[in-house]
Amino acid sequence: MTQVLEVLRLRARRDLRPVLREGRRHLDACAVMAAVDAAVTGLRRLSPRAVALLADNGIDWVVSDLAMIACGRALVPLPTFFTRAQMRHAMECAGIDSLIASPALLARTGLRAQATDLRIGELVVYRVDSAPCELPPGTSKITFTSGTTGQPKGVCLAQHTLETVARSLVAASRVGAEGVHLCVLPLATLLENIGGLYAPVLAGACIEVPAAGVIGFDGSSKFDPVRMIAVIAERRASSLILVPELLKALVAALEATATRLPDLRFVAVGGAPIPASWLGRAQAVGLPVFEGYGLSECASVVSLNHAGAVRPGSVGRPLPHVQVRVAQDGEIHVRGSVALGELAHPGAAACDATAPDEVATGDLGHFDGDGYLYITGRRKHQFVTSFGRNVSPEWVERSLCE
Repeated sequence: MTQVLEVLRLRARRDLRPVLREGRRHLDACAVMAAVDAAVTGLRRLSPRAVALLADNGIDWVVSDLAMIACGRALVPLPTFFTRAQMRHAMECAGIDSLIASPALLARTGLRAQATDLRIGELVVYRVDSAPCELPPGTSKITFTSGTTGQPKGVCLAQHTLETVARSLVAASRVGAEGVHLCVLPLATLLENIGGLYAPVLAGACIEVPAAGVIGFDGSSKFDPVRMIAVIAERRASSLILVPELLKALVAALEATATRLPDLRFVAVGGAPIPASWLGRAQAVGLPVFEGYGLSECASVVSLNHAGAVRPGSVGRPLPHVQVRVAQDGEIHVRGSVALGELAHPGAAACDATAPDEVATGDLGHFDGDGYLYITGRRKHQFVTSFGRNVSPEWVERSLCE
């Protein structure tokens, strides 16, 4: 049994506090595991090869995820912001033969699927046609990149790797059993999946999993930060995970409304560089923001600032589960919790590449004398001026954003 499920089963014997909350629906550990066990029974009857999950944040998403862990089958979370072509590509690459989905979301995708009689809450389990794919042994989760510069690629990860990262996040964030984590990012994104679900479960905390519309999202680009502030206050959230644009919107709204959120203890921000001026503004309105760095090939978070160990402008020190070095050319290399392999195109008999023990990230950076890591750009983006100087466009972009 994985550590996440073991913690929940132990908690079910003695703890009546809610583990999951979605509006008025509250589930303690006993109720969570009962729902998971029921889903596992149905899934084992269907005997899926690999399963995709297409749903908004909510208790049903979490139960589906945990049930797939218990089944020992690979799960592909499909972000709702993926295009139809990206969803089809991901499912074909991973050899998906079953899909757990919200009927309403499925209808928008145009994907062909045959409904079964199995339900996981409001979600329906469907059968889909796809050629088998040989996955690396031990693959539990396949996370696909957004594919902004091409087709998404699937990164194959083992459950013990995901939980190793989650344990490091628990230690760094100091989330305790009294904490309440509010899931803001989609659970289909690896960062929220690990940091917003597995880490709080291991910490014994409560997890709020509202649908996107509840916390102010409307489609893929509209966002109401005032609504999010109200939800954070109502649910007394103590931790959040944000991307820079969400942080900026939240800070601006807090400044405009003179609102304070005293229950927040840890706000992680990652996914892209954040100008130092915005970090200063966040602190001025009382947001305890900590910048970090990671990538899917290393199971998300690699380094993170945290209470008692903050260096503005850096992405923090490497977490205990990884070893990070900077090569002579400035490229960052990571050893430790790395992926099992990658899926790049449909129809492959096996993963296109088996991940090495060390990942060459493609990111450029350096350490300061105290071991804090700084990201300066991307190796493939770097160009050389007529004066022989190497310049990363990200450095220019960040300065302009300031």
